Amino acid sequence: MQQLTAPPKKPSQSATEMVQVVLPNDANPLGFILGGTVMHLIDIAGAISCHRHTRSLLVTAAVDGLQFLHPIKVGDLIILKARVTAAWSTSLEVEVEVFSEEILTGERRMTSRAYLTFVAIDRDGRRLSIPPLLLESEEEKRRAAEADVRRAARLEARKALEAR
Repeated sequence: MQQLTAPPKKPSQSATEMVQVVLPNDANPLGFILGGTVMHLIDIAGAISCHRHTRSLLVTAAVDGLQFLHPIKVGDLIILKARVTAAWSTSLEVEVEVFSEEILTGERRMTSRAYLTFVAIDRDGRRLSIPPLLLESEEEKRRAAEADVRRAARLEARKALEAR
């Protein structure tokens, strides 16, 4: 593993917001955005946030807890907010919240939330160490503790799959 020396970074330093209008090409026959399109945008928003934290190349390693709570209609805005919640030695977790916003009324509603894990790598695919996450508020500490629980469950599930 290649060692990089980088100072800790705050979650606010990697916060990312993406906004785009949902067009007919993004939708199913019912006029709602395709789930796969939402997943694609979640991956992009999460990656941008993690790139801002690591300033390295990254690969998506896992997606946890993705749920579709409400549909997003053609013509609505889709808003994705991403922030790093935890950083370990070579991987980090990002939370991505997805909202819809009606263009004419401004009514906003959370439609999805997902947690993604990314691994920092170099151009040869070797893992890189990453900057620690500087947790200042109680909420940031709570989010990091929850990320540790998700990580432990994910690693345990991975062990079980590899044992098959």
